[in-house]
Amino acid sequence: MATVNQTVSVDTEAKEIVLAFVRAINDDDFKTARQLASDSMTFKGVLGSRDGGDAYIQDMEKMKLKYAIQKAFVDGNDVCLLYDLTMSGKTIFGCGWYQVEKGKVQSLKVLFDPRPFLEGGN
Repeated sequence: MATVNQTVSVDTEAKEIVLAFVRAINDDDFKTARQLASDSMTFKGVLGSRDGGDAYIQDMEKMKLKYAIQKAFVDGNDVCLLYDLTMSGKTIFGCGWYQVEKGKVQSLKVLFDPRPFLEGGN
């Protein structure tokens, strides 16, 4: 059974890894972001899915997303971020569920309304 100190350590480590991952994407530091993603990372979102850290990072390089984190929730190796997501001059509210294993992002599931990104004009 984990003690309180062990749980706090796991929570803190997972949160710091996810925040560093998102910060690297925001800074267009895709080399660092890739180092924080596992080789077998999975991504599931409203517009599709990706398998592998390389595939995910390649998509992020093209999309030029920016995250403004509003809140982070942590439960062991699970980290949930609530954020404003900006792409192509449009901003929407979204949520990401990150799972960290062995010090790297292993999976990410995102939820947001994609219509503002898909609609033409404003």
